[in-house]
Amino acid sequence: MSIYFISGIDTDIGKTVAVGLLARYCHQRGITVITVKLVQTGNLGFSEDLQKHREFMGVNAFEEDRKGLTAPQIFCFPASPHLAARLENRSVDLETISTSVATLAARFDLVLVEGAGGLAVPLTEDVLTIDFARQMQWPVILVTSGKLGSINHTILAYEALFARNMTLAGTLYNYCPTAHPRIDEDTPRMLQHYLRSQNKNAPLITIPKITRSALPDIDFSALFAK
Repeated sequence: MSIYFISGIDTDIGKTVAVGLLARYCHQRGITVITVKLVQTGNLGFSEDLQKHREFMGVNAFEEDRKGLTAPQIFCFPASPHLAARLENRSVDLETISTSVATLAARFDLVLVEGAGGLAVPLTEDVLTIDFARQMQWPVILVTSGKLGSINHTILAYEALFARNMTLAGTLYNYCPTAHPRIDEDTPRMLQHYLRSQNKNAPLITIPKITRSALPDIDFSALFAK
């Protein structure tokens, strides 16, 4: 049983695409895999991110989707979970999330948990996303890109993980249409250089431009190497 937490350096960095491609890769290789949206905001009664995961996987909704196990906390307002919950006079139920993920981990070989926004996003007034993931002891796959500012944000995310003695399973570098080709060439190199300087042997895998007509066949095996 394996659980991985997929976070990003920011919102709209491509986490959902990355998770969908990861799940597709594993599904095509006979691994029983399911994805989870840690907290979904900006939706009512469903998770649009989960729908995208299933499209990438080429499967219909799971029974676990219909039962709410894969999106255990959904809020209407598109904002940080702590605020979206407060606006509905609710709070994010961390116990429900952890119980749902544990149930799925008992049924599937692999559970991929997609976060909301970045690592420091508050789930509640007192619990940041990164600290909940640490409590759950989930290894982290970090999603970044070549948009301006990404090196700074990525290294800060690395340092937050390392300061908490968390496991970085790897980095996924998303193609960014606004990035200069030289940035797309240099940023992965710089991030790998930084990781080596910290004695961290975590892979960095590049995700090219995505088109629905021809999804790329990416080798993600290094992320799951023990």
